[in-house]
Amino acid sequence: MTMSHELRLLPWTGPDGKPCFLSTDDNNGYLSRLADNLESVQLGMATELLDQALDMLADADTESDDLRLLTKNLTGAMRVR
Repeated sequence: MTMSHELRLLPWTGPDGKPCFLSTDDNNGYLSRLADNLESVQLGMATELLDQALDMLADADTESDDLRLLTKNLTGAMRVR
């Protein structure tokens, strides 16, 4: 949670690719809840992908194409959209 005088960086970008910020005193407002939910989904996806990464890295037979796909998915899960 942010202090009421701070801007909150939202987990998505604007149409021009620049970061979006929210200035509000209401942490229960629609945009705050939407950002909380999206951040929760992103972190959940990243956690699942990290678990998959540990398994794949421990397996000496993992193909390089599989590692590339995993890396793409992992970075995508954490990218601000």
